[in-house]
Amino acid sequence: MSSQIEWLKDVIPPERTGELETFGKIKLVRSPSSSICLLCKGGRMLCGKMRCPIVAKAQSLAKCSRHITSETIQGSTPPGVFVGRIGYPKVYIGPMVPPYFGDTEILDTPELWVGKTVDEIIDYRFSLIRGKVLAGVFDAQTGGRLLDTLQELAMGVEPADSEAKLTRVPNRVIMLSEDSQPFGPSAPLKSFKVSDVRVDRRVEKAFYDRDLKASEAIVNLYDEGVLTTRIQRAFSLGMFGFANRRKLVPTRWSITAVDSNLSLELIDRVKQNDTIDEYRVYSFKNLDNYFVAILMPENWSFEWIEAWFPGTTWNPDEQASTPAMMGDFESYWGRTTYPDVGGCYYSCRLAVAEKLAQEGRQASALVLREIHPGYILPVGVWNVREGIRAALKTKPAKFDNFKSALNYATTKLTIPLRNWIENSTMLRQALFQRKITEFVG
Repeated sequence: MSSQIEWLKDVIPPERTGELETFGKIKLVRSPSSSICLLCKGGRMLCGKMRCPIVAKAQSLAKCSRHITSETIQGSTPPGVFVGRIGYPKVYIGPMVPPYFGDTEILDTPELWVGKTVDEIIDYRFSLIRGKVLAGVFDAQTGGRLLDTLQELAMGVEPADSEAKLTRVPNRVIMLSEDSQPFGPSAPLKSFKVSDVRVDRRVEKAFYDRDLKASEAIVNLYDEGVLTTRIQRAFSLGMFGFANRRKLVPTRWSITAVDSNLSLELIDRVKQNDTIDEYRVYSFKNLDNYFVAILMPENWSFEWIEAWFPGTTWNPDEQASTPAMMGDFESYWGRTTYPDVGGCYYSCRLAVAEKLAQEGRQASALVLREIHPGYILPVGVWNVREGIRAALKTKPAKFDNFKSALNYATTKLTIPLRNWIENSTMLRQALFQRKITEFVG
């Protein structure tokens, strides 16, 4: 075993010792925040988390790596494709293939992940092996053998048997950072073959319509019931829009772009509706995240606030006395700047607008999230979108005034109300700003 990961032997449970030999094939990559990991070595929990994320990833990667024995990977792709962002406008693209056959849809479908444990989600990520080839983002306009195959794959509605030949056995790498997302092994791609793909005719139609705006294609597919993840996958491969304007979009960017575009369309629809008649409070817990949504009988406005407890990703100081809070707000007229909280803002906004559009009503929405130390590593913005979707499917508590709704909401959270007020535009307006209607007879 490599001396650089010798310490892993001391923190692996006895029942997993059969995988220790595999650890010798795993490489560790240091990040700027890795010093605490080197000092802690997974045993002292210096990061403040309930479990060591490095050990969790190492265990999963070792388990998945047992099936990686050669440069040829054969298995059923979910289907899965990936577009990187490093080096943009030259980016790496390629398929994601697990080293086994069967029903693998869940490996790359976050809509199915609510209620799964963090270990299961890490396993899904590490099970997918990425083959990669460098491409220019404007290659989407001209195509090519690999890109054409990937685009056909992105139209798939079910797993497809495939074979990826790599230039070497894929690297099994763990970023020595408690805050990095898990990604499967990767290697340069030599060739890729896939069996017959059963394509989604709705996506196929949008792909071949070279005179349809990308934004319209996204909305049309959503209205036709195509999963958000599948729309994002096709969008990232430059499959929508005018023929001479198509381009590859890094996977991370495509997720936010689709969430943003869909939510804007739904908000426009919501604004045409009457408001709800009462105050509603929805709550949900997942992966040690607490979600609370308060819907108010007012015209559309939206606010999203996150509270990261000490020892979590955006508040790594386990000695901190209070959670780190951040949030963003938009009035009825929307916003023109990118939110400080990033893509989670749009993922949440989509889930809220989706609920109101389905109901045919309008409301003002305040959504609060507490992230506790059990959330040992970031798993992606899907966690917010699907967490809020799940919350809004539950039966809400209903009230006839805002203060009662707010008091109830705080019973579902652990942070005092005054902390939320200090960080919320909407709460300060609701509690301390008098409305003009109060002065009208």
